[in-house]
Amino acid sequence: VATPTVISNVYAVLRGTDTGATPRIVLVTGHYDSRNSDNYDVTHDAPGANDDASGVAVSLECARVLSRLKFPGTIIFLAVAGEEQGLYGSAYFARRAREQQWNIAAVLNDDIVGGNRSAEQDTRVVRVFSAGDDDSPSRQLARYVAETADQYQSTVKPMLVFRADRYLRGGDHTSFNEKGYAAVRFTEYREDYNRQHQTVRTEGGIEYGDLLSHVDVDYVAAVARLNAATLAALAAAPAPPSHVSILTAKLENDTTLEWAPAANASGYEVLWRATTSPTWEHAQDVGARTRVTLPLSKDNVIFAVRAVDAQGHRSLAKVPQPQG
Repeated sequence: VATPTVISNVYAVLRGTDTGATPRIVLVTGHYDSRNSDNYDVTHDAPGANDDASGVAVSLECARVLSRLKFPGTIIFLAVAGEEQGLYGSAYFARRAREQQWNIAAVLNDDIVGGNRSAEQDTRVVRVFSAGDDDSPSRQLARYVAETADQYQSTVKPMLVFRADRYLRGGDHTSFNEKGYAAVRFTEYREDYNRQHQTVRTEGGIEYGDLLSHVDVDYVAAVARLNAATLAALAAAPAPPSHVSILTAKLENDTTLEWAPAANASGYEVLWRATTSPTWEHAQDVGARTRVTLPLSKDNVIFAVRAVDAQGHRSLAKVPQPQG
């Protein structure tokens, strides 16, 4: 930012029906700032149709549709500024949220979801990037997006990419990750770099610039539906169980898990997957119990526990910590 400039985030809050000191929040965002080839050029057009009017459109459409409904959890529909210049808007928002101890359970960042019309594009797929180790909160959120897509038969399928972001690139989800929040990034399958961060022009018969004419609006709509379904599922679900433990005090082939009750949960499911599997493969209903022993070796699989309410809404999964 070459000169002192006031920038502003814009957001709307759909307050949940849960009453508590720290209401659970889920959030969707895109960035409304743009740029051309020269990030300091404030004169020439920088239309930014894909990067990132497409993501802002997702946030707006989720607000339009979901605002007609009520959920136990709170949903924030956000558009941030200053992403291209250094994640300024999202960094400020995430810092303030942490300072004020907001209970943000999930952040969906949509950045470059316009499905540019290149011949190599695959409009059946949207990439979902997530940071951390295999069982970080952001990875659990990415898995939740994939499960939601299956449940609602989404026309665009999440491609889970277990990386924070693309090489040499960044996005607003990182600001939330750095403050300890679970956050993922949605991005089209194949980017056209002639359309991104380019001054509108034609050179050598090649057209440059991030123009609306190159955005596939049907693809944006499909990504918006997946975002809306994920937000609704998360906001409708109970909070995940806390203090989830796996007992490791002795050698045995059975596995014992225990956890503290979750608010508004009527029961729980134990999940497990092979240590080499990217997604949960099995789920077992264990009723309202908060301690269970299963005839499976903890050495051979990865476990998690999630809460389920009376209507069947499922929380994010929580991976247990070893307890001797």
